[in-house]
Amino acid sequence: MRCRLLRLLLLFSAIAWGVSVIGVFFSWPTAVTILQQLGLKEVSYDPMLDYWLRMASGAFFLVGVIFFLAAMNPRKYAVLLPVFGWLMVAEGAILLFHGIRLGLPALPFYADTLACLLAGSGILYLRNDVVSK
Repeated sequence: MRCRLLRLLLLFSAIAWGVSVIGVFFSWPTAVTILQQLGLKEVSYDPMLDYWLRMASGAFFLVGVIFFLAAMNPRKYAVLLPVFGWLMVAEGAILLFHGIRLGLPALPFYADTLACLLAGSGILYLRNDVVSK
C-alpha cells in the first residue's frame, strides 16, 4: 500500500513537471493565452522570451520524464528517491519564498507550492518502503 502511494506521488510529480511540454510545441500566442489564464499580465513578443519559454518547458518536461521513470520502477531508482523528494521540497520552498515576496495571488501560487511541498515530503517519508520490500 505504501509503495503504491509512493508510486502515485512520483507519478503526480511527473505530471506536474511534464505538463510543461506544451510550452515546447504551442505557438507563442497560444502559450501566452494559456499563461494569461494562469495570471500573466500582458506581454509583448520578444524572441528571447520565446526561446526561454521553450528552454524552460523542455527542461521541466525532462524532469517529469525522470519522475515518470521512477514511478514506473521505484526499486530501480531507490537510490535517487531522496534526491527526487528534496528536489520537490526545494522547489516548493523557492515558490513559497518568491510567491510571498512578489505578493502573488492564491492561484496558481498556493497550488504549485503545496503540490511540491506535499509530494516531496511524501516521497521522502515513503522512500525507504521500496528498499525494505
